[in-house]
Amino acid sequence: MSRAALLVLADGRFPAGGHAHSGGAEAAVRAGHVTDAASLEDFCRGRLHTSGAVTASLAAAAALGVDPGELDGAADARTPSPALRGAARRLGRQLMRAARATWPHPELDALARRSPKGAHQPVVLGLAARAAGLGPLDAAYCSLHEGVSGPATAVVRLLGLDPFDATGVLARLAAEVDRVAQDAVDAGREAVTEGVDVLPARSAPLLETGAQAHAAWAVRLFAS
Repeated sequence: MSRAALLVLADGRFPAGGHAHSGGAEAAVRAGHVTDAASLEDFCRGRLHTSGAVTASLAAAAALGVDPGELDGAADARTPSPALRGAARRLGRQLMRAARATWPHPELDALARRSPKGAHQPVVLGLAARAAGLGPLDAAYCSLHEGVSGPATAVVRLLGLDPFDATGVLARLAAEVDRVAQDAVDAGREAVTEGVDVLPARSAPLLETGAQAHAAWAVRLFAS
């Protein structure tokens, strides 16, 4: 496996569209749930152990070769908010374009044909990792890194938070990211033999309701 490929896939400058999304942080800031570095850390920790664990396990399972169509259906079932489902598919479509240009692979081509409007982003991410010669743990780490670094970067812009403080939040979460990533791989391996129903289905109601409210705003800085 190539460490350089992992750095490319995890780089925030990889043209996968994530920079336009706040991961729920914009709605959380307006609601007063995120006001400083401490509340940002709480928000990111909540994402990590709920939606983060779900998306990381989907990405790991895809990297392990679980059927992407079944995983896409599992992602739909685990995403109650129509706004979040739409955002996940838009991000999946953008990531698909970038991944096919960077690491051409027949499995990416097949998923693009199957889901022309976009598959869920973590499913595409897992296949992109597979195409790049990476493993399920790499896919899980990429998913989790994006899940916490996206909101942290967004809050720097939304609140004028010191970037050093935002980076400190990510560093303090590192050990928890390690544990969630390994759990995601374990769940992905179980899905290989037991099916996608065994994957985590953790709920984050405030993220879901916040996403629906955010989608109706007339003016917003981020797409989601």
